[in-house]
Amino acid sequence: MASENARYPSLSNKTVFITGGGSGIGAALTRAFCQQGARVVFIDIAEEPSRQLVNDLERETGNAPHFEPCDIRDIKALQEVIARVEQEHGPIGVLVNNAARDDRHDWREVTPEYWDERMAINLRPQFFAIQAVAPQMERLGGGSIINFGSISWKLAQGNMPGYTTAKAAVHGLTRTMARDLGASGIRVNTVIPGCIMTERQKELWISPEDLDNILAHQCLKTELTPEHVAPTVLFLAADDSAQCSAQEYVIDGGWC
Repeated sequence: MASENARYPSLSNKTVFITGGGSGIGAALTRAFCQQGARVVFIDIAEEPSRQLVNDLERETGNAPHFEPCDIRDIKALQEVIARVEQEHGPIGVLVNNAARDDRHDWREVTPEYWDERMAINLRPQFFAIQAVAPQMERLGGGSIINFGSISWKLAQGNMPGYTTAKAAVHGLTRTMARDLGASGIRVNTVIPGCIMTERQKELWISPEDLDNILAHQCLKTELTPEHVAPTVLFLAADDSAQCSAQEYVIDGGWC
């Protein structure tokens, strides 16, 4: 499906920074932007699959992304990578805050330390990546920031309050930063994936019975894959969405 994406001339040679771009939804985004001719830099903690993705895309597209190992819980390291990207690849025009972990947890067993770690993975890096990228976008005269939310809290999904709380907060972050950065021509939007069948989801959380239940709730009876998410992200990154900001874009097959 990725090869069938619309072509956006405004993305050609644009510097795109993606968090968690080495696997799952992130890998589909990295591939899609490389196919558009963008200069893609992505970070991830999983080095082996990330380096394999770089090699695969070099072979497939001739436009290899640049990979930087980085743990997004280390805000200093995250912001240092972002600063280095501008020096080595040019100012970042598109930020995709994709990285997250949806580990299940019983609310009765959550400690303050575990709660803080959920925020440190699923919420805090999104803000501090924006803080580091915004001056680069201002120098460019504008840019696009795409935060990743989740339908989990909209569905009142249980068994992971640290994750759902963080993802609900992403929507507030998008709205307030869209207001603060709009005068600089920087757009901020939220993409809200439904139940996307990544390898991680299928290995850890989604049984065949779960999939049957998901499809029963979706209006569209399609098993959603990472490639279903990429086209919306490309649109929001491109100049074609120049007047779209502070909005939520749901890709869930019509579930929530």
